[in-house]
Amino acid sequence: MVTIIYVGMRFLPTYDFSDTVVVPDGSYQPASPAPTVPAPTTAATTPPPTAGPGPTLLPGVKAATPVGGISSKEDVWNTVLLVSIGGVLLVMTVGLGAGWLLSRRLLAPLHSISEAAVKAADGNLTERIGAQGPEDELKQLADTIDTMLARLEESFAAHQRFAANASHELLTPLATTRALLQVAADDPTGEEFAEIAPMLRETNERNISVVQALLDLAGADHVPLDSTPVDLAELAELAAAERTTQAAERGIRIDVDTELDCEVTGNATLLRQLVANLLDNALTHNVAEAGRVHLTVYREKGVVVEVENTGPHLEAAEVDRLFEPFYRSRPRIASDRSGHGLGLAIVRSIATAHHGTVTARSNPGGGLTVQVELPGDLHKS
Repeated sequence: MVTIIYVGMRFLPTYDFSDTVVVPDGSYQPASPAPTVPAPTTAATTPPPTAGPGPTLLPGVKAATPVGGISSKEDVWNTVLLVSIGGVLLVMTVGLGAGWLLSRRLLAPLHSISEAAVKAADGNLTERIGAQGPEDELKQLADTIDTMLARLEESFAAHQRFAANASHELLTPLATTRALLQVAADDPTGEEFAEIAPMLRETNERNISVVQALLDLAGADHVPLDSTPVDLAELAELAAAERTTQAAERGIRIDVDTELDCEVTGNATLLRQLVANLLDNALTHNVAEAGRVHLTVYREKGVVVEVENTGPHLEAAEVDRLFEPFYRSRPRIASDRSGHGLGLAIVRSIATAHHGTVTARSNPGGGLTVQVELPGDLHKS
C-alpha cells in the first residue's frame, strides 16, 4: 500500500504550484498608466468583446491548472483518497488471488490425509498418502500417518494370524480326542480303550499346556511387579541345571557364563519363566547332534540375558516374526511337534512388563541369538 500510494502520488498527477492569485471581479485597481498617444480610431475599429462577470487574473499569471493537476491542498487530499482506494482494490484483488492459490497448495495434503483416514475407517489399511513437496509440517504429518497405517496393517495381520493359529492349535487336539473316543465307542469289548487312554491323556495335557500358555501370555503384561531384587545370574544357572539331562539326551551342550551383581527389580516367577522359555526355545530348535546352547548373563547399562544356539539358518523376515504367538520357523509336519509357538511371545511380554527390550538375530552359521535387556536393580541406583 505504501508503495502504491507513493508511486501514485509521485507520477500520476501533474503538479502546478505557481504563484497564482485569483481576485474577485471589480476588486482589482490597476495603477495609472503612463501617458500614451491615443491610437487613431476608425469606423472599422470595433470594441473587444467584453467578458462576462467573473474573476480576473493578475497580469503575467498562468492560466487555470489542467485536469488532473494539483494546485491546492484540497487537490492533494482528493488525489490521495483516489490513489488509496485504487491501491486497496488492487491489493485486495492480488491478495485474494494469491491466497486462493496458496491455500489450494497448502490444503492439498489435508485432502489426501482425509481420504486415507476415511479408507482406513472403512477397513482399508493399504492406502498410503505419499505426500510430495517440501519438508513442512503437513508433509511430516502425512509421513507420520503413513507410518501409523503401516504399523496398523502389520498389527492387524499379526492378530489375524494369531487367531488362525490359535484356532488350529486348539482344534487339532480336540479333533484327535474326538477320533480316539469314536474308536473306543466302536469297540464293544473295550479292549482298545487301554491303548487309547494314554493317547487321550497326552492330547489332553497338550490342550492344557496351550491354554495355560495363552493365559501366561495374556497375564504377563498385567501382573503387578514386586519391588524385591531378583538375581538373574542365579536364575540362569538353576534353569540350565534343570535342563542338563534333557540336553544331554539330544546331544546338546549347555554353557553358562554369568557375572556378579546382575540383580533386577521385578517378579521372580515371571523372570524365571523368561529364562526357562529362552532355554527351551534354544533346545527345541537346535541340531540333532553336537548342538550347543550358550547362556550369558552380564551387566551393561542394565542386565542382559543372552542365549545363543546352533540350529537351522533363519532369514531376516523369519527372525522378525519369531515373537508372534504360534509362529514357527519350521512347519509342524517337518518338526518334532514339540512346543506350541508361544515361548518367545511370552518372553517379549514379560520383558515389556519389566520395562525391558528383546532383540533377536540370526547367526551366520545357523541358529539364533536372543538378547533380553532389563533395567538394573532400582534400589542400587
